[in-house]
Amino acid sequence: MNSKELYAKARTLMPGGVNSPLRACKYVNSEPVFIRNAKGAHLFDEDGREYIDYVFSWGPQILGHQDPAVSAAAHEAIDLGSSYGAPCLGEIELAEAISRLIPSMEMMRMVSSGTEATMSALRLARGYTGRKKFVKFIGNYHGHADAFLAAAGSAAATVPGTPGVPEEVTAHTLLAQYNDLEAVKALFAENGEDIACVIVEPVAGNMGLVLPADGFLQGLRDLCTEHGALLIFDEVITGFRVSPGGAQVRFGITPDLTTLGKIIGGGFPVGCFGGKREIMEHMAPLGGVFQAGTLSGNPVAMAAGLATLKRLAECDYDALEARTTALTDGLAEIMREKGKPVTVNRIASAFTMYFNDGPVTNMAESGNSDSEAYAAYWRQMLAGGVYLAPAGFECAFTSFAHTDEDFEKTLEAARKVEF
Repeated sequence: MNSKELYAKARTLMPGGVNSPLRACKYVNSEPVFIRNAKGAHLFDEDGREYIDYVFSWGPQILGHQDPAVSAAAHEAIDLGSSYGAPCLGEIELAEAISRLIPSMEMMRMVSSGTEATMSALRLARGYTGRKKFVKFIGNYHGHADAFLAAAGSAAATVPGTPGVPEEVTAHTLLAQYNDLEAVKALFAENGEDIACVIVEPVAGNMGLVLPADGFLQGLRDLCTEHGALLIFDEVITGFRVSPGGAQVRFGITPDLTTLGKIIGGGFPVGCFGGKREIMEHMAPLGGVFQAGTLSGNPVAMAAGLATLKRLAECDYDALEARTTALTDGLAEIMREKGKPVTVNRIASAFTMYFNDGPVTNMAESGNSDSEAYAAYWRQMLAGGVYLAPAGFECAFTSFAHTDEDFEKTLEAARKVEF
């Protein structure tokens, strides 16, 4: 069956024909592309078309698809068993590798997704402090746990309100605009003794890419320290992408807890949360904060993750950042020559091109981007063999698998876009 036929069949079996909302491509007025396989920086769909990938499973495939070392490690692990529900050596080896690269993660727990990592970190922060309230930022997305779906980014930004989430659940969620340190100070002035934590994407990636303003992250660190609250960095996107040690190492800010996602499993379903030993020892079975998971520490994901981190240690992050900068400069110049105002936010190998005059420093400014222009851009780039996120408020990602030829073909596709 081709993609159109598959989509028709999928709609009879799954809501909207997809298992995650953005995949339906409604934001770009299109239908989903059904992927058959992927290799390196390329995707191949069920209709036999090939695309240069800039989504990479929403970020984790920084080495590209089917990296030989990662694939070999996964195959070797699965030959020994796909799941034990018991401790294994791989858990220890991966935890050691993570801790070496992110020193603030003195102790950690493996889980099966970024959502599970963030909801567990929030529970731990509440259990450790004995407080209920927490601060999150408008447009930051921390997974689909109920408490986080107040003014969330990513696909949740397209859903009016949070149906199915009682108001009582989000009553303890305090909201502030990203990069607005004064608003956070006001929340602490009013609720300081009741705030368990501040959770933040140190570089926002779910309202498009938005960089932290100078002093913003340090200001959050100082406020949390002053008021006895924990600072949680959600590095599900930024971990091992903006630097080998994530955003916290790049910006020199030490959080109390960190959450990581599928990049630590080479793209396999996995997540992790961790931080200071004193805090993590409040988790069961040492402490009273409960969390559990049958597939936590899955041996295949652990093996693939360890192989990924070993490979990344050999990679030239600075060179990829320079190449990504050149690519995005080229894309922006092409769009401006076509009369479209664009703003490019970027760091390392992640970027967003907004169709507006900028700057974009928060969710409100991100929302001013021309969604119709992005949809037209997306559809024509897809026709030109370039696969971008099917929503203008998501990041694009480059990888160590991209070649100069891939980037030149991307620029050539952009030159053919018409508005």
